[in-house]
Amino acid sequence: MTGTGPQGAASSRGRAPALVLGCGALARELLELVDRNGLAGAVDVRCLPAPLHNRPNQIGPLLDARMAELAPQYEHVFLAYADCGTGGAVDRVAEAYGVERLPGDHCYAFYSGLDEFAALAAEDPGTFYLTDFLAQSFEALVWKGLGLDRHPRLRDAYFGNYHRLMYLSQRDDPALVELARAAADRLGLPFEQRRTGYGELGVAIARLAGRLAGEGIEVGVEAPASFAAGAVMGTEHGVVPGEAAA
Repeated sequence: MTGTGPQGAASSRGRAPALVLGCGALARELLELVDRNGLAGAVDVRCLPAPLHNRPNQIGPLLDARMAELAPQYEHVFLAYADCGTGGAVDRVAEAYGVERLPGDHCYAFYSGLDEFAALAAEDPGTFYLTDFLAQSFEALVWKGLGLDRHPRLRDAYFGNYHRLMYLSQRDDPALVELARAAADRLGLPFEQRRTGYGELGVAIARLAGRLAGEGIEVGVEAPASFAAGAVMGTEHGVVPGEAAA
C-alpha cells in the first residue's frame, strides 16, 4: 500500500498520511469503512467518477493522472479498484507507483470473494450482477446508460443471453433489495440475492488501519458526522466532492 510514485519519491505533504483512491461506485462503502476503522484524519478518500463503469477504457489514463497529482503527497496509497474491464491498465498504474489494488477482475469478485465468485460464474455464466451501488444507480448507469430509456427494444439484444440477475448485497437494506428486484423485473430476469458484506474491500481497509497503527499513526479517531454521511450527499453517482463527475 506504500505509494512511491514513478521516481521513487514519497512525502507526507498531504492532509493525511494515507490516500485511498478508488472508483466512485465504492465511495459510500469506502467512507463507511474508513469511519468503522477509526481512520478519520489518517486517510483521505478520493474517487474517480462512477460512470466510468460504462467507459473502462478511460479509467487507466484518468487514474494515472490522479496518481501523478496525488501520490507524492502521501506516505501510503491504496487503489480501491479491481481491473474493472481495463485490460490490465489498473495493474500498470499500480506497478508504476508501487501500490496495491483490490484483488480480482471487478467489484463482484472482491465483494463475494474470488473463490465464491468463480463458483457463481461456473454455476451460471449467464448471470448479470448488481451491488448495492448498482442497484441504487440502475436507472442512471444501466437503463439510461445503455439507452434503454430511448430504445427499450434493445433490452433483449443486450440481455437475451442472461439467465438471472444476482444481487450481491453489502448492507441489509430492504429498500435496496426492492430496487434490485425491480431491476430484475425490468430486464426480464429471475432474481437471486447473496449477502456478501464488504468482502476484500473491508479486509483491505482494515489492513491499512493496522499498518498505520503499527507505524505509530493515531487511528481510532471518531469521524465527524459529516464525514461518513454528508461527504457523499449531493454528489453524482457517489463521486466524492471535489472530483469531477462525468
